[in-house]
Amino acid sequence: MNTPTVRLRRLASELRKLRAAVDMTRDEVTERTGINGATLYRLETARARPQARTLRTLLDLYNVDEQLRAELVAILKESNERGWLHAFEPELPDQYAAYISFEQDARRLLNFESLFVPGLLQTEDYARAVIRGTLPMASRDEVEGRLEARIQRQALLVQQEPPHLWAVIDEAVLHRHVGGTKVMHAQLQRLLDAEEEPNITLQVVPFGGGAHPGMHGGFIIMQFDRGNADVIYIESMTNDLFLDGETDIKRYNLVFEHLRAVSLSPAATRALMADVLAQEMK
Repeated sequence: MNTPTVRLRRLASELRKLRAAVDMTRDEVTERTGINGATLYRLETARARPQARTLRTLLDLYNVDEQLRAELVAILKESNERGWLHAFEPELPDQYAAYISFEQDARRLLNFESLFVPGLLQTEDYARAVIRGTLPMASRDEVEGRLEARIQRQALLVQQEPPHLWAVIDEAVLHRHVGGTKVMHAQLQRLLDAEEEPNITLQVVPFGGGAHPGMHGGFIIMQFDRGNADVIYIESMTNDLFLDGETDIKRYNLVFEHLRAVSLSPAATRALMADVLAQEMK
């Protein structure tokens, strides 16, 4: 079987959420619709593409409104396309739903950043300064809208069964004064606090390590439960990319392993962050 496309995985995620919203088991759906339980499982895990009539039957059962219905039907029509590359328009929040959906469903997030603190670990003031600094043409409403979305995403790390976030950052992230001294003090302390959480691992690639495979830029590997392939997310100035091809997945996982190998240990990382914070406060 081919690796599921981004669109197909989005559709599968929506079908799982819709069934959960009406509190129905797969057996109950089978009893009400005649759709085979094994088929329903395959649809909800992106292992199969639903036929149009099957999708309509499920949407009728789940009482889906017309707007969402039209969106899911459109996704179905597009789901045969290779989804290794997907672009979102930054000013259209609805188009960002695919990434948020994957992030919410991931069991493990492997994040490398060369310039920023990972979004899930940013303080509000740091995040606002990053958004303003990287999007100088954005209006105040656009900045605050992006900020709100970023802060809401962070609830993922404190839910009942949170994913494991393994974040590797370049040492430059600790020294760049985003938002000024006061903002950086709070951000560094946030990183120190986060490092104590059992579902968060932090490592720093030190300046002394020289060139490393992450110098091309940041990326996130989203890993899911068994049966769902990884999705790679890469943010850029114009287009955000989703990669789900087998070759890309292997390449980025190998790059992340190299980054972990050349990074300081979590304990040494904590010591470095504490030292940078102490020096900044003098």
